[in-house]
Amino acid sequence: MALFYLVRHGEANYEYMLENGFWGFGRDFAPLSEKGKRQAELVAKDPRLKSAELIVSSPYTRALQTAQIISRETGIRVEVDIDLHEWIPDESNQYKTSEESFAFAGEFTEFGGEYPPGEKRRWESLSHMRKRMICVADNYSDYEKVIFVGHGMVFRCLTYIEKMNPAEIIECTWQKGQEECEYSFT
Repeated sequence: MALFYLVRHGEANYEYMLENGFWGFGRDFAPLSEKGKRQAELVAKDPRLKSAELIVSSPYTRALQTAQIISRETGIRVEVDIDLHEWIPDESNQYKTSEESFAFAGEFTEFGGEYPPGEKRRWESLSHMRKRMICVADNYSDYEKVIFVGHGMVFRCLTYIEKMNPAEIIECTWQKGQEECEYSFT
């Protein structure tokens, strides 16, 4: 059984992305804001993290920066896991505004994360996101302690948490084959 430290990335700065028309997956390039950098510096000093064997990061810039700051403080190496990415609001990457993304998130919540019977929506379903995250967790379950740096929404697939604040740490034990937790829509 592994102990995972789930660390949500620090606050992101989307200004450059918005000003330059980085929509769809282009928003994933958003870096940490100055506040987000300070949040990451603070969480990096948490003594629990020093005993981990590995840092696994989402490929998104805000998560990579947070992981790098933790690595610099702890001396623990960082590995990127592509499947640790955030929930996908539009799998076609065609949305153009934040409002569209928020509308997809609203649909996700309205339908309990799953497509209505006989329909396919543009957003990633909860069952797909959960399957993706269980595979990620299983890949690192042979370690004793691992730091995951990623996104609140996907971490909710592994735990019973309802919300994660930027640069918050949630401890989670994981064993291959364990039962799925209940995803909260509150």
